[in-house]
Amino acid sequence: METAEIRRRFLEHFDRNGHTVVPSAPLISPDPSVLFVIAGMVPFIPYLTGQQAAPWPRATSVQKCIRTGDIEEVGKTTRHGTFFQMNGNFSFGDYFKEGAITYAWDLITRSQDDGGYGFDPAKIWVTVYQDDDEAAALWRKVAEIPDERIQRRGLKDNYWHTHQPGPGGPCSEIYVDRGPQYGPDGGPVADEDRFLEIWNLVFMQEEITDVKSQEEFRVVGELPAKNIDTGMGMERVAYLLQGVENMYEIDQVFPVIQRAAELSGKRYGANHEDDVRMRVVGDHVRSSLMLIGDGITPSNEGRGYVLRRLLRRSVRAMRLLGVDARSLPELLPVSRDAMGAAYPEVKSDFSRISGIAYAEEDTFRKTLQTGTQIFDLAAGQTKKTGEVTLAGDTAFKLHDTYGFPIDLTLEMAAEQGLAVDEAGFRQLMAEQRDRAKADARAKKIGHADTSAYRELREPGPTPFTGYQELNTDTRVRGLLRDGATVPAAQEGDTVELVLDRTPFYAESGGQDSDAGRITGDGTELEVLDVQRPIKGLIVHKVRVLKGELVSGQDVLARVDPEWRLGACQAHSGTHVVHAALREVLGPQALQSGSYNKPGYLRLDFAWGQALGRETRSEVEEAANLGIRRDLPVSATYMPLERAREIGALALFGETYDEEVRVVEMGGEWSRELCGGTHVARSAQIGLVTLVGEGSVGAGSRRVEAYVGIEGFRYLARERTLVSQLSDLLNVQPDQLPERVARLLGQVREAEKKVNQLRASALGAQAAELAGGALDVHGVAFVAHQAAAGGTADELRTLALDVRARLGNERPAVVAVAAEGGNGRPVVVIATNDEARRRGLKAGELVRAAAQTLGGGGGGKDDVAQGGGSDPSKIADALGRIEHVVGENVTHGS
Repeated sequence: METAEIRRRFLEHFDRNGHTVVPSAPLISPDPSVLFVIAGMVPFIPYLTGQQAAPWPRATSVQKCIRTGDIEEVGKTTRHGTFFQMNGNFSFGDYFKEGAITYAWDLITRSQDDGGYGFDPAKIWVTVYQDDDEAAALWRKVAEIPDERIQRRGLKDNYWHTHQPGPGGPCSEIYVDRGPQYGPDGGPVADEDRFLEIWNLVFMQEEITDVKSQEEFRVVGELPAKNIDTGMGMERVAYLLQGVENMYEIDQVFPVIQRAAELSGKRYGANHEDDVRMRVVGDHVRSSLMLIGDGITPSNEGRGYVLRRLLRRSVRAMRLLGVDARSLPELLPVSRDAMGAAYPEVKSDFSRISGIAYAEEDTFRKTLQTGTQIFDLAAGQTKKTGEVTLAGDTAFKLHDTYGFPIDLTLEMAAEQGLAVDEAGFRQLMAEQRDRAKADARAKKIGHADTSAYRELREPGPTPFTGYQELNTDTRVRGLLRDGATVPAAQEGDTVELVLDRTPFYAESGGQDSDAGRITGDGTELEVLDVQRPIKGLIVHKVRVLKGELVSGQDVLARVDPEWRLGACQAHSGTHVVHAALREVLGPQALQSGSYNKPGYLRLDFAWGQALGRETRSEVEEAANLGIRRDLPVSATYMPLERAREIGALALFGETYDEEVRVVEMGGEWSRELCGGTHVARSAQIGLVTLVGEGSVGAGSRRVEAYVGIEGFRYLARERTLVSQLSDLLNVQPDQLPERVARLLGQVREAEKKVNQLRASALGAQAAELAGGALDVHGVAFVAHQAAAGGTADELRTLALDVRARLGNERPAVVAVAAEGGNGRPVVVIATNDEARRRGLKAGELVRAAAQTLGGGGGGKDDVAQGGGSDPSKIADALGRIEHVVGENVTHGS
């Protein structure tokens, strides 16, 4: 049974049984502390935990998930994969244990001809929580499973909670016996390879607190509304029903492995190491396809780094299989075809997806070349010192600067007979992560522990009044400091503040948060930032300017009207620029991210090449024509499906509720899902001035613009600059390009003449130096300290010219040129064939000089360059070279 058919049957089964079919949320996690959706229940957490009322009593979904914590194990075991799909059914205060068990048993054991999965009931085992007599009795009643196939387990295995105070409950897991060839008998408690878990039913029935670990917590009591949360592993069911050995061999993955085998000339199943590499390719190519499909692009941080790592590990695995040519153009279309039946969007959006992936492979191929040179140099130096371990900071530099996965460095080091200081590498990685986390904490108001936020959310979500008004009478719901609630704050304190209702826009959808003041009886607060640390709760970071702030106090929240006007202009301007890009470039130029604040906007969009000057002008003109048309701007709430039907554009990776807000400008010219604040008519934006365009990753570009009065000020500065240049050059503004071009031509001609004079002078100097060469044990030795102001290239030219004038045969020649300008001495050494025959190599000589100068250097045997930090030692360095020459020639001749 194909995986797409397993998916269809699951959704159809629960649809028939009264469940609302909910589409998969994007892979990007709604929780800012987590990169990806890692379980099928993640999109339903607000309903399961009671933060929000569920819009349906029962639901079902097939959720896309990504886990990369065990990425190094991918391919080595049958359990580890990065992308997977979790089939789930959910009840929000509706049916409970008996319903969940009945629905699950019916689907897995019903015959395939009748729409089920057709598993043999005699091969089904289940586990229940050790004290859950009810679940055990229901398995006997509903499924007639005998007691010997119902096993009880403790809190570690069969109890679910979020590891925070809130809901929890026992769970029951369903296993399939694969047969004695896979392990010993005795059920799941004996062997979980033979007895493979396919489905977990969570009975969310208790409220817990004092959570210390999976097994340490206190039950407060029963929940008023009991919920069901289940998760069936799609890939596991697929490889059982398809009769293959593991998740890599199912129909959605194995075609990529087969293509990798064809390209490499290897046979899957013939060699364990090659099999692991092919599995890595099959898994990572599929994960990359789905990540890019959800709007993620390669980068050096966060989700983008995970994607970059997956793509690069795929390319590296193919190289280790012997494929040096570009491999993703051969593999990604195969994955597209394998996944397209379940996810048609990967087919319709493939031109964008493939463009990003192929560009990343091309970048990595170039990176490999540069990074390999750095590695070879570091490995050579390590060997020369007699060490057998490559330094951790070298491995970190290869990773951080050149994008080398640590396992690539380990592989290359092993080929050179070296180990790698992995502990040092991981310490540097940890320090980098800590710096990033500290920086993020400094910028935002969130905390890892969200329990205090959840308590303040319990009375209900924070109503946002800012669409209708800028001033709102409200009350202080609560205060927090360092993630804990406090009763009051004094003058000079900076705290977090939750209001019963607020006009302040919380940063989201690319729009910066509002600024303004909050005042009360003798109290004045400055609003520094506004965030939504959990869904439905708006939190203000404030500084107490005057008086005392106490919980429960009545206050007036006032948004700065100038700030809000600028914010509206910038956000509406972002929509205008997006529409202009699509108008000029085509519908594929879809927004993938944005940021806007009063007077400024930036917008990232899918596009594979730089925009030329003419194209940028076209986009800017299209945007300003849209503004000049004074288009009406409207915001309408409607069901998500309706919004999709009318063509409203959604931001890649965003998760939307069932009811969404659609912002339109002039009808279909600009129609987007958006929660931001906007102007009433497009003319109120005033002006859009594009000021920058560049790459932000493979297949993704960024435009920046000033908006409104800031756009005018930018143009005014440009006008002043043009005026100043016109006055300086005594020409009219429209004559500036011609005059500047003429001046540049004159400068280039002057530089050419100067270089000719310099070359002539160097030639004369080289002749003079060659004529005055010293005889050092039969070696024609020239050592020259040039006047300050020369360049390394001139020193090299001089040394090579001297060497050429003295000849390539006898006598042996060593020509040295040095200079100490700008406090950074440079030395260049050239040797001829005879000198090298007699043991005098430029690279070794330059290292001796560089040591005296307090630096380092290297190069080839015939010419080398070095430097240092102490220009006062140049004369000593030249003397050192002469000494080494005399000593080596004497011993070597």
